[in-house]
Amino acid sequence: MRRRLAPALAAALLCLPLLVCLPLLASGAARMQLVVDAREAPRRVLHARLTLPVTPGPLTLVYPKWLPGTHGPSGPITDLVGIRMSAAGQPVAWQRDSLDLYAFWLTVPDGARQLDVSLDIVSGLPDGGLASPASLTSELALLKWSQLLLYPAGTASDDLEVEAALLLPAGWELATALQPASEAAGKAASDGTLRFAPVTLTTLVDSPVLAGRHFRRLRLDDSPSPVDIAVAADSAAALQITPETEQHLRRLVREADALFGARHFRRYTFLVALSDQVAHYGLESHESSENRVAEASFTNPVVGLLDLSLLPHEYVHSWNGKYRRPAGLATPDFQAPMRGDLLWVYEGLTQYLGLVLAARSGLWPAERYRDRLALSAAYYSLQPGRQWRALADTAVAAQLLSRASPLWRSYRRGADYYSEGALVWLEADMRIRAATRNRRSLDDFCRAFFGGQAHSGSSPPAVVPYSEDELYAALNTVLPFDWRAFFAERVDAINPPAPLGGLERGGWRVISGPARNDLLQDVERADPSGTIDLAWSLGMRLNPDGRIDDLILGAPADAAGLAPGFVLRAVNGRRWSAARLRDAIAAAASPAGEPAGPIDLLVENGDRFATVNLRYAGGLREPRLERLPAGPDRLGASIAPRASQATPIARKTATD
Repeated sequence: MRRRLAPALAAALLCLPLLVCLPLLASGAARMQLVVDAREAPRRVLHARLTLPVTPGPLTLVYPKWLPGTHGPSGPITDLVGIRMSAAGQPVAWQRDSLDLYAFWLTVPDGARQLDVSLDIVSGLPDGGLASPASLTSELALLKWSQLLLYPAGTASDDLEVEAALLLPAGWELATALQPASEAAGKAASDGTLRFAPVTLTTLVDSPVLAGRHFRRLRLDDSPSPVDIAVAADSAAALQITPETEQHLRRLVREADALFGARHFRRYTFLVALSDQVAHYGLESHESSENRVAEASFTNPVVGLLDLSLLPHEYVHSWNGKYRRPAGLATPDFQAPMRGDLLWVYEGLTQYLGLVLAARSGLWPAERYRDRLALSAAYYSLQPGRQWRALADTAVAAQLLSRASPLWRSYRRGADYYSEGALVWLEADMRIRAATRNRRSLDDFCRAFFGGQAHSGSSPPAVVPYSEDELYAALNTVLPFDWRAFFAERVDAINPPAPLGGLERGGWRVISGPARNDLLQDVERADPSGTIDLAWSLGMRLNPDGRIDDLILGAPADAAGLAPGFVLRAVNGRRWSAARLRDAIAAAASPAGEPAGPIDLLVENGDRFATVNLRYAGGLREPRLERLPAGPDRLGASIAPRASQATPIARKTATD
């Protein structure tokens, strides 16, 4: 049931401190008011009320469509319900544009100077989508302002100012990059309301809110532009962060400083939602990041090793993606389509640097870092999609691939601009190190290209777009080289050989054998709904129910006639399980190359069953890295800590 907002709250929104309002009023910019009622967040319902300054006549309002960081038209408009508009106390009819379904036509009546809009967002269960509003549980919420507003079409998001307010369930606390308009300092007022100082629509959308009943906030450093971590969890027990993990997080902040040389934010907050009831992913903002991870991420060491590497990735995005941004992604509003052709920089380089910082900070041991590289390198060595689709096309088509079925992923290709892009940037780093005898590295490029002058003052962080030409010019200041040709061969061309040059120049190579890859084993242990990866033996990946999700063309599973979507029901006459399939693979192994025994699979395909005789004698195989017999360990040098240990950061509980 929808709850009405108290009239006193709407009136209070007009009474923000005079020192905050005067400069903004003097600018003459239109200002919108937005009140979000999240008191029914535990029921997965959010209510919003907007007040927009208008003039009489035709008006088109739009719902944010192209959301930064999601690389596609991902605004969840199907969850937008209950739209009602009025002016001067009278209803105003609206009509959806029949071509642009994110646009709404209306006519403001004569004499009206204000339009009132109410709307709701209803959230389903997690579907994994980046913009999914499925981020609400009975105990916490991660709120995106973009899901809860309409704004005038044709208005640049930098030119529209918004006064926002939020009502929370009783007893909930919150964190956001927005500054409160009162002394509320991170906690809601007694009536559950928090008002924020006016900001541009750009800044509002870039400032998500984490709120919850079980809440904790820690200061990670005490610089003039401090970094905090705010954690909301589905249980109080999940908030227990070990001193070792705190040390690694503080180290992460110092290692990022050593890498980039300057901060471009006023303050930064890691917003961490610990829940098994929300979609797990991360999304970057300039002064914060959404990090939705498993409830046990801080209390279970295995889960933590898997999930907490998300934090360095999103933190790097504050420099690469938010401060410096490909020109095609720096759009004037949230309706203009974005060009993803440089996502291999935006995401690929961020993926590489995020993994490096995970190792430098201690969040990952060196062995975990190498296991991760081994999995990526081996995957792209097997991937049949590289035979027909260039890496560049996975970036250009990101908005399509993000919504594609997981079936046949290795043939279709997916968001490979992340992990394959990271391998390309690893090779660039190792090439610089080899050519300069470790005197220079990709660190020098990052410091020059993403560093620059530190942010000063109270204004919002800047966005500095760049072109591909500027990228190559900056790389040439670190190492004169034909970088355009280097990336064209690895990114733009259809290039079946996987980009393994970085590993080889770094002093390592990929091998496979019966020993388990520890990272892969941890994934299976920590995530009962995760992937069972047999790509390097049978050539397929399955989910725990036995469904084949992916298949490598030319591998034994393909030769036997299996396909994604088939479901394994039995192995050698016994009910399917991952352990029984692995036992059968091991039992069939033979050094002579002929299977020592059959692998008989009962397979369900639609409503039909069949027995498939799979011939394979190679035994269980998983990838790992092996040190080359000669040459320096440049890979090890690349993840050695950079930040000084001389001055430890004081441990302190943060306050806003």
